[in-house]
Amino acid sequence: MNQFYSGAKSRALFERAKNVIPGGVNSPVRAFGQVGGTPIFFERGDGAFVFDVDGKKYTDYVGSWGPLIFGHAPQFVTEVLSKVAKNGTSFGAPTEIEVLFAEKICNLIPALEMVRCVSSGTESTMSAIRLARAFTGRKRLIKFNGCYHGHADSLLVKAGSGVATLGIPGSPGVPEEIANLTSSIEFNDLDLLEDTLKELGAHNIAAILVEPVAGNMGLILPEQGYLEGIRKLCTQAGIVFIVDEVMTGFRVALRGAHTRFNIDPDILCFGKVIGGGLPVGAFGGKREIMEKLAPSGTVYQAGTLSGNPLALSVGLEMLNRLEEENPYPNLESRGEQLATGMIEIGQELGIPISATSCGSMFGFFFSDKLPKNYSEVAKGDIPKFKLFFHKMLEKGVYFAPSAFEAGFISICHTQEIIAETLSLARESLIELAK
Repeated sequence: MNQFYSGAKSRALFERAKNVIPGGVNSPVRAFGQVGGTPIFFERGDGAFVFDVDGKKYTDYVGSWGPLIFGHAPQFVTEVLSKVAKNGTSFGAPTEIEVLFAEKICNLIPALEMVRCVSSGTESTMSAIRLARAFTGRKRLIKFNGCYHGHADSLLVKAGSGVATLGIPGSPGVPEEIANLTSSIEFNDLDLLEDTLKELGAHNIAAILVEPVAGNMGLILPEQGYLEGIRKLCTQAGIVFIVDEVMTGFRVALRGAHTRFNIDPDILCFGKVIGGGLPVGAFGGKREIMEKLAPSGTVYQAGTLSGNPLALSVGLEMLNRLEEENPYPNLESRGEQLATGMIEIGQELGIPISATSCGSMFGFFFSDKLPKNYSEVAKGDIPKFKLFFHKMLEKGVYFAPSAFEAGFISICHTQEIIAETLSLARESLIELAK
C-alpha cells in the first residue's frame, strides 16, 4: 500500500485545484502539509461520519474544526436554513434575529454585557484588539506561543495551528512595525508573564490575549491558577484581558471555558461554534469597553454580512437546544473515553502516548509526558503521528491532519463508535510497529 492514503477522485481534484487555487486549498492546514500525501475531498456528512468523493466513509473527529456539536447535517439546521433562506439570505440592515441572538448569548454568559456580531473568528479577535488599544490608549499586545487567534497581522507571531504546521514563525507581508508590537511567550508560565510585563512595562500593554484551553497546539489545559493569575495581573495594570473562545465557547461548557475555570474576561471572542458551523463570529464583554465601538463610540468596525439571518438563526436554535438538552455530561464522558483509551493502548504496546480531554475536545501526543506548552508539543514524535494519521485514514478514521490540532466529538459519537476507533488505533499502532 502507498504510505499515504487518498482516493483517485481526491487526487484528481487536488491536481485541478492547484491550477486555480493557491496550493490547491482555501485554508493551509487542509493541504496535508505536515502529514504528507493528498488531502481528502469530502462530499457529504451525516452525524459522526463524513464521506469522500470516492465514496469512502470515515468517522470524523475534525467536525469542521469544532462547531458541529450536533454532528453533520442535523435536521434542525437544514430546516432552519431552508425556512430562513426563503425570506432572504442577507439584508445589510438590522433584523430581529440579531436582537434575539444577542439577548440569548448575553443571558447565557454573564461576562457579556454587550456583544457585536461579525463573520469569523479572525474578525472577532482582530476587532477586539483594536477596541482594547483604543480603550487603553496603548499599543502593545501579549499572546502565547502556539495559541492561534486568526490571521490578522498583529497575531501571526509564533502562532499555532496552520502556521506551526507549515513551520512558519510568522508570515511574509506582516510589517515588522506591526509584529514588533506583539510579544509571544510560553503558555502556562505565570512567572514568565510577570517578568515580561516588567521588561516591557505593564503600562505599555493594551491587552493580553489567550485561549483558555489551547486547541491549536494539540490540546493543552491551563495549569491550576494560571488563568486566574493572568486576570489578576491585568486588573493590577489596567490591561484588557481578552479570552479567545472561538474554539471552546459552548463546546467545552454551555457558558464557555472561562466559566469552567472561574475567570472574568474583559472581552470574549467567539467564532464558528456559535453559528452551528456557518460563517459567524462575535466579540463582547464589559459595557464600558463595548460602548467605545461605532456608532455609539469612535472605534470603527463594520461588515455587510455581520449578523446575517442564516448564521444567527441556526446559532440561536443551537444555543436553545444546548441549554434545553444539556449534552455536556455525555460529551465529557466521550472525550474522557477516547483520551483514556489512547493512554491505555500506549501502555499496553509500550509506545509513549499521552492524552487529555476537556469536555468534547481531546488531544493525544506521541510523548511520554503530557505537554504543557508549545515547546513541549514540538518535541513529540511528529513522524509517528504522520504514519499513524494515514493508517487511521486508510481504516476510515479522520483525525486532524496535523499534530498541532485538537480533536472534536459530537453528540453523534456514541460509546460504540469511540470504542471502534480505539480498536482501530490499536491495530494501526501494532502494524506500524512491524
